[in-house]
Amino acid sequence: MSDIQHLLSIDDLGDNLRSVLEWGIHFKQDPDTDYDFKPLDELSIGCIYEKPSTRTRVSFEVGIHKLGGQALTLLKGDIQMGKSESVADTAAVLSRFLDGITYRCYGHDMVTTLSENSTVPVINALSDKHHPCQAAADLMTIMERNPTLEGERVAWVGDGNNVLHDLMLACAMLGVDCIWAVPAGYEPDEEVVKRASEIAKNTGSKMIETNNPVEACKNATIIYTDVFISMGEEDLTDKLAAFDDFQVNEELVSHANNDYGFMHCLPAHRGEEVTDAVIDSANSIVFDQAENRMWAQMAILTFLCNRAAFHAYDELY
Repeated sequence: MSDIQHLLSIDDLGDNLRSVLEWGIHFKQDPDTDYDFKPLDELSIGCIYEKPSTRTRVSFEVGIHKLGGQALTLLKGDIQMGKSESVADTAAVLSRFLDGITYRCYGHDMVTTLSENSTVPVINALSDKHHPCQAAADLMTIMERNPTLEGERVAWVGDGNNVLHDLMLACAMLGVDCIWAVPAGYEPDEEVVKRASEIAKNTGSKMIETNNPVEACKNATIIYTDVFISMGEEDLTDKLAAFDDFQVNEELVSHANNDYGFMHCLPAHRGEEVTDAVIDSANSIVFDQAENRMWAQMAILTFLCNRAAFHAYDELY
């Protein structure tokens, strides 16, 4: 077993990010994946969900099974965490039974508290501030197209949200230029931007913010968007007016490289942040991206929960 390490934001992986993503790509391509390598054999992973999920739940449950482990899914009404039992006490109890915990929550402070009181690895499966598993899948998808990442320019168009936070951090860590176009008043968290900018100084990538989607998409190799109103913001319908010029449509993507890839973390609100013509085009890689949630998370789980097995497999390549 590895020393305890948690993944609350993608930069927690530090210099190991590239090797984790390469591991996921190799494992995905390995024809013997389902037969002779079970790094989570006899390990149980608790998966806690405050928010409903399609991709996160299915990708974790199937991925843990493929690795030989047991996934124990705990929905919001199944446990007393944060209600009749504190988050700290829940972490202490679950650590006695489980070998790892994933947590999809609303407030980032909740997953932070869980990790601070857990004696097994905790993976942030989404919080209001960070979404590291999504960023891992995103960069893995880009690496499948371009293994060296040389010349990549990732353009984000939309809200300055949790997905963008970890996307910019991951890009900075891997030396990829990232430019994000957001409406005034919807900029990403300043502390996260500062962290990404500091990392970028060492890797040579460029971190650029603009309020102009066309500027962001010029010469982009990847165009990425997300819903304008996130889960939990359904009552903020007035917010949509600020995003009138931020739809990813055929006119906007015409400014990108001809072979650009279109990305979206899904689910998509078609006709709102993206048109059918773009998301269904030959440039769209959204379903590769969705599948890679599983493979990237499998790499992360192995790295955090069985470091020896991770390195043993890694040495094969």
